Amino acid sequence: MHAHEAGWAHAEGARGPSWLRLPSDVNHLEPLLWSSTARKNAVGALEVGGVDLRDLVAEHGSPAYVLDEADFRSRARAFREAFEDYDVYYAGKAFLCTTVARWVAQEGLSLDVCSPGELTVALRAGFDPRRIGHHGNNKSTPELRAAVEAGVGRIVVDSFQEIDRLTEVTRETGRTACVMVRVTAGVEAHTHEYIATAHEDQKFGFSISSGDALEAVRRVQQAAGLELLGLHSHIGSQIFDTSGFEVAARRVLTLHAQVSRELGVTMPELDLGGGFGIAYTTQDDPSDPAQLATELTKIVEHECRALDVPVPSLSIEPGRAIVGPSMCTVYEVGTVKEVGLDAGASRTYVSVDGGMSDNIRTALYDADYSCTIASRRSDAVPVLGRVVGKHCEAGDIVVKDEFVPGDIAPGDLLAVAGTGAYCRSMASNYNHVLRPPVVAVSEGASTVVVRRETEEDLLRTDVGA
Repeated sequence: MHAHEAGWAHAEGARGPSWLRLPSDVNHLEPLLWSSTARKNAVGALEVGGVDLRDLVAEHGSPAYVLDEADFRSRARAFREAFEDYDVYYAGKAFLCTTVARWVAQEGLSLDVCSPGELTVALRAGFDPRRIGHHGNNKSTPELRAAVEAGVGRIVVDSFQEIDRLTEVTRETGRTACVMVRVTAGVEAHTHEYIATAHEDQKFGFSISSGDALEAVRRVQQAAGLELLGLHSHIGSQIFDTSGFEVAARRVLTLHAQVSRELGVTMPELDLGGGFGIAYTTQDDPSDPAQLATELTKIVEHECRALDVPVPSLSIEPGRAIVGPSMCTVYEVGTVKEVGLDAGASRTYVSVDGGMSDNIRTALYDADYSCTIASRRSDAVPVLGRVVGKHCEAGDIVVKDEFVPGDIAPGDLLAVAGTGAYCRSMASNYNHVLRPPVVAVSEGASTVVVRRETEEDLLRTDVGA
């Protein structure tokens, strides 16, 4: 028997998950879910960075990603200050444009890239290449050559073939490449299967348990033109506590000590990864940077004492935790439909002018989001709603479960929180829909940092007459 691909959307429990509570005020903004400058004004309209989203949509259209500059900078600064003895790498894959790359540099963070395009954007922004790390499990020879010629600070190697390619590139260019070896510690983060990246059965890194990781370190150490910096470990994404890091750090530092003992090499650096979680709904409880820094440092220091090795220079990668909460997406409601469920229950389907082309995460990861009416105050009784997109797919869902005003209607604006990470980055032209702009807001002013696509953009790569 074959299940329909959108069957999860029609499963039992369609009256809403147990954690979703009926709000006493449907206009309320839960501070944990929104950027720090988000507020409802006197008439109930949502303001971010001092900009009324009604005015923003009037000027820039909808849908639109709204990026809170002050919030972004504050979160970047919080990680830099909490992890003051670490190198903190912003995840370019979460969201990157030249403006954001400049903000990252100005706030004193380093930058991870994992494609030639991301590297190009970083260099265009004037980012110091020595503060760039280059990831990827299948970096081509031209890609490695571009990274080496740009002088990136570290290349995280992921396969024996890549070590050979990089060695050849350094021979051809006469340059030295600084290298970290990505290892899998056999620790599976408590998260979605597709974003848990340290268990053995997946594409990233060299296995510690099989001996491949030690062999990779040996080959890098022996290769002319490669400078061994250390080990890189990443156990997943959307992680709320440090328990998984404790096991991973023990295994990675055991390998670190083994390299010193057997190869006579003391590697100067260690990257613990990161992937720290954010609050998409009220069921999420993320840790603050200071707490994470204290706990991670304690773990590393304890393991180093037990192994009798000096603490290496440490780096982390917060992942979505910086940009994720700093952005929301504003949509205009197009249609509203009440759908009867079992036992006399019903759900209100709210269709907006975007969908899975600007936020694929709900369909891809079964991700949860929260939303609020953004254009007015409502005194109507809350009703159970589902926010859906305009695409020709049953699984085109933006917010699976949320209480919305009972009088929500076409023309209302709806804002979805926590869309800064992986929404614009993973956006597509499905159904030939144009991707929305990213509009930065600060101190009452809005600035387009990534413009809305046009039909000319859409047709530019279509070479048919």
